[in-house]
Amino acid sequence: MSRTPDTWILTAHCPSVLGTVDAVTRFLFEQRCYVTEHHSFDDRLSSRFFIRVEFRQPQDFDEAAFRAGVAERLAPFGMQVELTPPGYRAKVVLMVSKADHCLNDLLYRQRIGQLAMDVVAVVSNHPDLKPLADWHGIPYHHFPLAPNDKPAQERRVMQVVEETGAELVVLARYMQVLSADLCRKLDGRAINIHHSLLPGFKGAKPYHQAYQKGVKLVGATAHYVNDHLDEGPIIAQGVEAVDHAHYPEDLIAKGRDIECLTLARAVGYHIDRRVFLNANRTVVLNA
Repeated sequence: MSRTPDTWILTAHCPSVLGTVDAVTRFLFEQRCYVTEHHSFDDRLSSRFFIRVEFRQPQDFDEAAFRAGVAERLAPFGMQVELTPPGYRAKVVLMVSKADHCLNDLLYRQRIGQLAMDVVAVVSNHPDLKPLADWHGIPYHHFPLAPNDKPAQERRVMQVVEETGAELVVLARYMQVLSADLCRKLDGRAINIHHSLLPGFKGAKPYHQAYQKGVKLVGATAHYVNDHLDEGPIIAQGVEAVDHAHYPEDLIAKGRDIECLTLARAVGYHIDRRVFLNANRTVVLNA
């Protein structure tokens, strides 16, 4: 379900206690806010509660009073609450290397309004994709990666993130491993995409390796970045069946398509406030 431009988003999470759903929905009712979408989940293993509500405000809506009131009402439950106003657009930094399919796809979805975001910068360790960023009118930062000076390059990356006020960094086929220090700084706000093949193939030409083994599935995984390589909390996955008639170039083409779709889905979930971190897992409250 796509979000309408006139709705607020309320998200909250807290320990599992009696009355959480009622506390949120009753407050919205009392404020004469019309709920257009509601999802909640209670994780019985971690004893955590998660809720996401979209609502329309009444004509005499007082934002400051509403924020103060909802904080006071939900405080006894220990809820951590976030309110996202109508028309909000997330500021995003995209990181790339040489492959352009994910970058091109995300910029297209931004341009047609499918993703409510503003890409404020493209950062790369190569100059190759600057023309694509230039065509969209987006600043392109080429930070070459010296073999023995990754910290200096990553400081420049982080400077761009901070100066642009970006809330999300997307590794749109950025083919470098982020340091543990940068992963910590971007915890919960950096998304990566990588191919998912059964069995797993590492190193050069994974799709050629997959062809040699006769795989029957190709896919992609979008996840938050952490300091364990490709083991961050998973947001979205995509998979498609293949067979003996798919040659390496066919697997590569299909993999590109799945990567684009899976990454776009994950970015959309994040900027629409549908994703909650729950230890090393995610709760994705999707319509």
